[in-house]
Amino acid sequence: MSNQEVKGDGYQVQSDPASATVFFQGQIALGGPKDYAPIVTLLNEMAALQPKTITINVKELAFLNSSGISMLSKFVLGMRKKKETQMVVLGSKKMPWQSKSLKNLERLLPGLKLVVQ
Repeated sequence: MSNQEVKGDGYQVQSDPASATVFFQGQIALGGPKDYAPIVTLLNEMAALQPKTITINVKELAFLNSSGISMLSKFVLGMRKKKETQMVVLGSKKMPWQSKSLKNLERLLPGLKLVVQ
């Protein structure tokens, strides 16, 4: 898998297979599951590589609507089946929505490591 990215109006999602990291930037407010499908595909392709650790970096994601949070939650739930892969989510205290919304991901995947700085 080479570096992949999904770009749209005001946002970018990029994968880096070398570090098993997916970077989210900008503001994502897409319509629903169909609109989020390219991002889900990118996340699933990263998970299919079965790295020891997958990092989701949302430090530069200023906004994610409820459909996006739902998409991320479903991905995290799916990671329960991949017990060999540790999941890390990196957030920023500068983005008000992250502390509350990302905290819920820990409930969905007890082994998830959440770092909000």
